[in-house]
Amino acid sequence: MTPTVLTPILDLLDLAGIALFALSGAVLAARLNQTFVTMGFFALVTGVGGGTVRDLLIGAPVFWMTDAWVAAVCLGTALIAWFTPVRWWEGKGFDYADGAGLAAYAVLGSAKALAYGIPPVPAALMGVITGCVGGIIRDVVAGRPSIIMSPELYVTPAALTATLSVAGMLAGHTLGLPDAAAWGIAFACGFALRSAAIHWEWGLPSYGGRQEGS
Repeated sequence: MTPTVLTPILDLLDLAGIALFALSGAVLAARLNQTFVTMGFFALVTGVGGGTVRDLLIGAPVFWMTDAWVAAVCLGTALIAWFTPVRWWEGKGFDYADGAGLAAYAVLGSAKALAYGIPPVPAALMGVITGCVGGIIRDVVAGRPSIIMSPELYVTPAALTATLSVAGMLAGHTLGLPDAAAWGIAFACGFALRSAAIHWEWGLPSYGGRQEGS
């Protein structure tokens, strides 16, 4: 039997994450002066890339193949990007929105992995993959350096979110607490860390003492 994973809260996080990541892909294509077809492709790849890899790894049906809303949301965000000036999506405000999508996807990915019987550590890694891989694919297709190669914290907030989500769910099952509490705390902490990294331009020290990691 297929595990039941999504709740109204996770449904909302799922669609929010898809829309925000899809928009980031479409906006990147717009900055490169691409056609609407390319913008739609970038939106779809960015929106579903991480979740697709996650589902293939945990043995789940690929989520967007059974939910018509996913492709519709991706193409809808591409349409929004097509009819709006790129300057609307520039600056730190859009980075904060992307950070919210990152945290939402990290919660969703780790929760789904746990529901499919994946052990805690790999389940947390599935949250990281869900949150980060779509953006990595987007950057590779665009032929530009990925954000994970930049100084700012990006993977780390996803890892914090996924770890807190898994730990909170396991603790909640023991103590009889609702999963929603763990998801909310994990999302808030991950988004707060990503927001702080954007505001103060935080980065991890890298090999050799330079800040080039993620």
